[in-house]
Amino acid sequence: MSKGSEGATPGFLVWRLSMKWRTAVDRAVAPLGLTHAQYSLVASLHGMHRTGERPSQRQLADHTGLEPLYVSKLARSLESAGLVTRERDPRDPRAVQLALTEQGRETTRRAIEVVHALLEQLLAPLGGLDSERTHGLARDLAALLDAPLDPSHENENRQEQS
Repeated sequence: MSKGSEGATPGFLVWRLSMKWRTAVDRAVAPLGLTHAQYSLVASLHGMHRTGERPSQRQLADHTGLEPLYVSKLARSLESAGLVTRERDPRDPRAVQLALTEQGRETTRRAIEVVHALLEQLLAPLGGLDSERTHGLARDLAALLDAPLDPSHENENRQEQS
């Protein structure tokens, strides 16, 4: 454990790790003209397309955990860069569907390779991407992501106890 991490709370460690990861991905995909947030969007879009989906901006927001307004802003910037197309959904005129362009598919493929190599570096201390420790970490992180977290509920409980 690093010096600054001794005695740290799990919340602090999660925050620090997320910041370390975000910074590393930002630096790794910058030569491809992407930010970490844009990478998250195009990589998710790529994965969803591989399963036959043509997601709306809202579906992509739900999938990535990003705010819908932010996804809209990111999609517009990716469209301006020639990486994404945005079209009205013929079944729902309020919805905007997203798709990668040919240039977007190529850029995303390269970005995924770069980030995968970065992930291998991050997970090396646990035995690599396919180790049992990494699989256990992934299960634990998924459980934490699935746990309800409502700060307003906690504040209400404290006020009722006062």
